[in-house]
Amino acid sequence: MLKITNNNKDLAFAILIGGKSTRFGSDKGIFEFLGKPLISYQLETIFKFNKDIYLVANSKEQIQTYKRVIETNKIKDYILDNKELISDKILRTPMIGLYSAFKELDKLGYEKVFTLSCDMPLIKHEVLELILNQSKGFDCCIPRWDNGFFEPLFAIYPVRKALYIAEKNITQGVYKLTSLLDKTWNIRYISIEKTILPLDEKMVTFININGPVDIEKIMNIYKSDS
Repeated sequence: MLKITNNNKDLAFAILIGGKSTRFGSDKGIFEFLGKPLISYQLETIFKFNKDIYLVANSKEQIQTYKRVIETNKIKDYILDNKELISDKILRTPMIGLYSAFKELDKLGYEKVFTLSCDMPLIKHEVLELILNQSKGFDCCIPRWDNGFFEPLFAIYPVRKALYIAEKNITQGVYKLTSLLDKTWNIRYISIEKTILPLDEKMVTFININGPVDIEKIMNIYKSDS
């Protein structure tokens, strides 16, 4: 099948699929949930925005596995973790995935990237739309809880500026994701409780799949909403 081509380079989606899944025990993105891989639920929502989508993987083997089990004709391409800056080649951290996405998307000419983790399968269309709309005119757009915590893997970053920060952080051994937020950026913070909660009353967008108990949780939510 022919891939969908989108020539607009203002923004792409990058989904990190290369996590260790230590607590879960297997690759979370392709875990079968009610007849299809978990990541398929996320992708079905993102497909509606007609933006280029890239999956960021930890190995060529993982890429081949995903190509066998998910709908690939709407995926623009896969990005392989770039470990040129680290000596520990088996290190797994989201910062590596983000750096890899920033580096490749910068080469391809994208201005911004909406980054997500594959373990958030029930993201709401309305919440994605909100973040996209609120990001206009800003370098970065990121949800923030009232307690001060951020959602760095559900945020829009400026590709070239973020690449510079990520490269510096990895070189210095700094892997905390909030260290990407540079004080020189024009950042739009979105209150989760005040702005996102009215759009997602059960807050399913931010449910991370870390273990079997989370599968049971989203099973109950998904069935109640169906």
